[in-house]
Amino acid sequence: MSHADDHQGTRRDFIYYATAGAGVVATGAAVWPLVNQMNPSADVLALASIRVDISAIAPGTQLTVLWQGKPVFIRSRTEDEIAAARAVDVSELPDQGAENENLLGDADASDENRALSEDGTWLVQMGVCTHLGCVPLGEAGEFGGWFCPCHGSHYDTSGRIRKGPAPRNLLVPVASFVDETTIQLG
Repeated sequence: MSHADDHQGTRRDFIYYATAGAGVVATGAAVWPLVNQMNPSADVLALASIRVDISAIAPGTQLTVLWQGKPVFIRSRTEDEIAAARAVDVSELPDQGAENENLLGDADASDENRALSEDGTWLVQMGVCTHLGCVPLGEAGEFGGWFCPCHGSHYDTSGRIRKGPAPRNLLVPVASFVDETTIQLG
């Protein structure tokens, strides 16, 4: 092997490495837009969490807001509604799970595990029937809570399924109080 062969081998190696490097950069440049387009758009990121002013909600009424493209019911319950919800025996419910994203583990569907405030006044839940995704009507149905007229699901004053084809309670999204008059969803 002569000295010229070593020099040729080194130049050949450089050309291989340079070609491979250029190929990696070109592949990365071609793939990056495809990966980047899978990121959420700005309008979706803006809806990741919202704050809702609840100061104008009187006891016994509710506000429906749109969050992540779905209705959310925010209800200020009366003492009678809270008492009716807390008088229910959880073992008699079709869905005995809290369905509350604010709680860890398998909490039961007691009213205390579904209400946002400790006194039970504030109830925040997704306004989507768990049967086929319809929007239930408030203050309706046999149990004074919500009623889905599409297929006849009845929810009580705590948003728990009591009668009809819906398999689960209305879902409670991640929510918290920012201050006394503001709730943050998400």
